[in-house]
Amino acid sequence: MAVETTFLSKLKQQLQLPLPGIEIQFEMAHVNREKLKHEDLNPNDYKSSAVLLLLIKRNNDFYIPLTERHDYAGVHSGQVSFPGGKFEDSDETLEKTALRECNEEIGILNHIEIVGQLTPVYIPVSRFMVNPFVGILNDDEINYGVNEVEVKNILELSLNDLMLPELIKHTVVEPMPGMKLKTPYFDVQGKIVWGATAMILNEFKHLLLNL
Repeated sequence: MAVETTFLSKLKQQLQLPLPGIEIQFEMAHVNREKLKHEDLNPNDYKSSAVLLLLIKRNNDFYIPLTERHDYAGVHSGQVSFPGGKFEDSDETLEKTALRECNEEIGILNHIEIVGQLTPVYIPVSRFMVNPFVGILNDDEINYGVNEVEVKNILELSLNDLMLPELIKHTVVEPMPGMKLKTPYFDVQGKIVWGATAMILNEFKHLLLNL
C-alpha cells in the first residue's frame, strides 16, 4: 500500500510539471504526419474531444483499458484507442466528456479520480483535437459494462508491459484504401496500437520514467 501511495503521489506531482510534450509524442507518429501543435491551431478549425487514460490497480500493477473499434466505413475503423469521444455542450467541460464517454463505452464512471492531463493531440484526418485526461480507479473490483455497439473488445495494457522496449514495433498501416503509412506502434496483445493513442501512450511512458 505504501508503494502504491508513493507511486500515485509522485504521478500526481509529475502531471503538474511541464509535460514531455509533442516531441515525445511524435516519436510514435507515422512518418508522414505533420507536426501541428495544438496551441498554433485556431479553435474554429477543429472539433474538441477528450479521452481517458484510466489506471486500474490489480495484482501489484496498474492496467490501462483500451477499446478496439468495430470495422466500419470510416478513417478510424478497427483502431484501438482510449475510451473517449466528441465534446457535447451538455458536458460543460472536457473532463466530463472523458468521464461520460468512459461510462458509455466500457461502463465505468464511479470512483474515478482525475489526476491530470497530457498534451492535446490534433488528428488531421478527422480534424479532432484530442484532450487526454489521466484517471485513477479507486476500486480494486471492476466489472466492465461494454457497449457492444461502439466497442468490439477491451484490451488491458499493464504499466509493466508499457515500459518494455520490445513492445514498440514498426509496420505499414492502411487506414483508407490506397493510403499506406509507415508507423511505429505498441504491440498490445497482438493488436496494432498506433496514431494518436500511441502518441499519448508514449508521452505517458516518458512521464513515468521521471517518477
